[in-house]
Amino acid sequence: MTNSAYGVHPPGYRLPVSVHPGRVALEVSDLGRSLAYYQNVLGLRVIRHASGSATLAAHGDDIPLVVLHERAGATPVPRRGRLGLYHFAILLPDRAALGRFVMHLAQLGIHAGMSDHLVSEAIYLHDPDGLGIEVYADRDSRTWRSDDGQLVMATEPLDVQSVVRASEGAPWTGMPAGTVIGHVHLHVGDLAEATAFYHDALGLDLVVWRYPGALFLSAGGYHHHLGVNTWAAGVAAAQEGDARLREWELVFPDVESVHAAAAHVEQQQGSHVIEHVANGSVLIHDPWNTAVRLVSA
Repeated sequence: MTNSAYGVHPPGYRLPVSVHPGRVALEVSDLGRSLAYYQNVLGLRVIRHASGSATLAAHGDDIPLVVLHERAGATPVPRRGRLGLYHFAILLPDRAALGRFVMHLAQLGIHAGMSDHLVSEAIYLHDPDGLGIEVYADRDSRTWRSDDGQLVMATEPLDVQSVVRASEGAPWTGMPAGTVIGHVHLHVGDLAEATAFYHDALGLDLVVWRYPGALFLSAGGYHHHLGVNTWAAGVAAAQEGDARLREWELVFPDVESVHAAAAHVEQQQGSHVIEHVANGSVLIHDPWNTAVRLVSA
């Protein structure tokens, strides 16, 4: 959705309004164990399985959402976290699906965090390696509010019973068609550096900037395609040998806009953050070496 009632445009290059997240790629310690979790708990299905990796999508949909890469013996995420992934967020098509998912978790006896963010309602989980996952549904964007140019978001208790009632008692049958990756949320070392990289250089709009220890950014007026926070300040960045986010995607409308964004990042941040790859996609690395792949639709 596009909304000009809030948000701060970057000072120079701005991403096309249709840019949105694509698949996330994770490194996990045991592919079989992770596949059991992502299928049985999250309700994704395998659409490709190769030696040491698997690609998962929603049911009735072939759009890749999560790619799992096995790194045997990878170190799980420690309690305090690592710089890099805080969570990736799976956006369900409606509140009824979220209600069915909540009932599914209850039937499995799985504990989850739950929050009302005013713009959305969210469930929080960790996979077997401790990687953070959010499953959420958006509220109608016509109900979103702004204050002094900033979108109003909060973290409040979720009305779980109301969410469950929205399911109308229908059973969970897996992630439904229309499920997408809604956003990615990262631990970073410094909010000013993150702003310089993701807002000034890459061209995301700032949407929320007064949230304690965090910023939220997006393209096209969405509440956020990217969150960054300093809640894990002082910890090390994820690296090879760790269970981690290998990379995430931002999907552009065409190859020309991919190249325009990459050129601006290179101009602002230097050539060392850019890794050109085949098929018109470009991999860029933020100051904490978290990789985002710019791809065309």
